[in-house]
Amino acid sequence: KKTKKIDVEGSEITILTDREQDYISLTDMVRDIENGSALIENWLRNKNSIEFLGIWEEIYNPDFNSLEFEGIKN
Repeated sequence: KKTKKIDVEGSEITILTDREQDYISLTDMVRDIENGSALIENWLRNKNSIEFLGIWEEIYNPDFNSLEFEGIKN
């Protein structure tokens, strides 16, 4: 794993690279925005986001507990 930082309009954003895949820090993206953490919380509560995360986990996480996730989703 390696990390690097990029500057986006004056904000430093962390990018983590693991197995040739890049992951961008959402918390870095909203750090300078008023109530930025609330934006992430609202996005995570969104029905479409939750469904996307469930599908992603089913595909990429062999230990994903789909029954437990159904309880969270509902």
